[in-house]
Amino acid sequence: MSPNQPLYLRPNVQVEPLIDHWYAWPHLIPPATAARNITERHLKIMDSYINAPMIHANAVKNPKMLGGPFIDYQGGRADEIRALRDRIRKDRAHLIELSAALQSLDVMLRETAKGYSLQPLYRNVPGILRGYVELVYDLNNHPSFRLIEPLLYKSHFYDRSQQSLMLSTISKDDRPFVLSTPRLESQDSLHLRLPFDSPAVDDLFRLKSTPRPWQEIKEMLQVRDAQDDLLHSLLTTEPQRPYMPYQGPGVRWRYFGHACILIESRGVSMVLDPVLSYTYESGISRYTYRDLPDSIDYVLITHDHQDHILFETLLQIRHKVKNIVVPRNNRGHLQDPSLKLLLENCGFKNVIELNELEEIRAGDVRITGLPFLGEHADLDIHTKMAWLVRIGPHSMLFAADSCNIEPKLYEHLHREVGDIDALFLGMECDGAPLSWLYGPLLTQKLERAMDESRRLAGSSYEQGMQIVDCFHCQEAYVYAMGQEPWLNYIMSIKYTDQSRPIIESNALLRACQERGITAERLYGEKEILTEPQPAFMAQVPLAETT
Repeated sequence: MSPNQPLYLRPNVQVEPLIDHWYAWPHLIPPATAARNITERHLKIMDSYINAPMIHANAVKNPKMLGGPFIDYQGGRADEIRALRDRIRKDRAHLIELSAALQSLDVMLRETAKGYSLQPLYRNVPGILRGYVELVYDLNNHPSFRLIEPLLYKSHFYDRSQQSLMLSTISKDDRPFVLSTPRLESQDSLHLRLPFDSPAVDDLFRLKSTPRPWQEIKEMLQVRDAQDDLLHSLLTTEPQRPYMPYQGPGVRWRYFGHACILIESRGVSMVLDPVLSYTYESGISRYTYRDLPDSIDYVLITHDHQDHILFETLLQIRHKVKNIVVPRNNRGHLQDPSLKLLLENCGFKNVIELNELEEIRAGDVRITGLPFLGEHADLDIHTKMAWLVRIGPHSMLFAADSCNIEPKLYEHLHREVGDIDALFLGMECDGAPLSWLYGPLLTQKLERAMDESRRLAGSSYEQGMQIVDCFHCQEAYVYAMGQEPWLNYIMSIKYTDQSRPIIESNALLRACQERGITAERLYGEKEILTEPQPAFMAQVPLAETT
């Protein structure tokens, strides 16, 4: 191979973003939630594996244990897990101290804040938190605290040296579950010590479409000579087929799996909750990274659960994205870190926050944030939004995992926004208990009955049909069900015909079809072309926020 021959990144190279060898998801990047996950999830899982690796090996094989706190290394590599644990204890001692301080602060407030002024209690705030928190009451004298998140990102608690990328080739859907299995180095993986905001990250992913010579790539990625063969195995001289943008009239939407939808119309493109598969041989037809436009006007994020905001995907498309739109939040609650701050500190530009009922307008395109209730186990979380997308006369509501716990909400919304053509709704109506995702953030034990009653659950048949009826929908699509096999590493969901989400969504599909409403549970890939409308005939400028 000529040293000047241009090389591309292979389409089946998976790139896992890591925080100290643990898969990066939204709670591992903000300093406070990262600290709690280190002490209350990672160290505990690693201690358990070191003490009893075969218990983990057997649990991983049990379908009833899917998504549990078990490391998936078949009982092996315990010495490497021990070394990782010890290194984290040493290198992240300040974060371990931060986690303990957050717990101490919570305990202090519960025991001493009784409705009187909180000002004398500031002297009791743990030293490392002084100046990073405000003590507050709600209107009923329940004490809490507000984190000053921007300052925490500027402090030594946010350490970009924790961040890296693990590259390897992928040829099948199975991967270990990300919340419980750290990513260890292997002879087949290339570990790049690049922080997420490094320009080299964008240059790496531009290699999918824009080739560069070998020496440039090697220097760009800071690869050692001993890793030359491994890096070569990730590159190819063959270009990917060029993307053909939708040029037709009307609107085209494509389903990429789970809650990921690409919308294109008259030169405007947007992607909702991007979670994509790589390109490799598979028995299930799917769209992949190569089926995205070269430029994406908007990425819309509904909420910050790991199956809806996936850094593995976002980092790979960052160089294509003009604007990323997220729910507004900077309230400083531990359980609800700001997505805007998180993304900006990871190198994303042009992050737009919207409140409920705020809009982005670009000619005939309107993107409106609608309230998103439920699915967060009754926690006070504002980082969630359903997105109403209107393009000319066409309207689509992407409700994600919204649970219709209060039908009056949609009656009020219908009065404001009118009928909606197509509804996209998640119906994972069982959902995991509160502790499954938010357990590390809790500072006191939660009774099991309480935990089981508070679920990360979407809408049931009855709740979903109320939304369909309220907006007089002509089409209803059940999505965000986690059924695609390439999502197992972030979802760990395996349904049968007897699973309640399948039974409930089947009932909704039947009821819709009986009324003449187009209805389908999306799986794999899907493309829909809307009818052209004469009112929408020109390319539109970007963008105005109201």
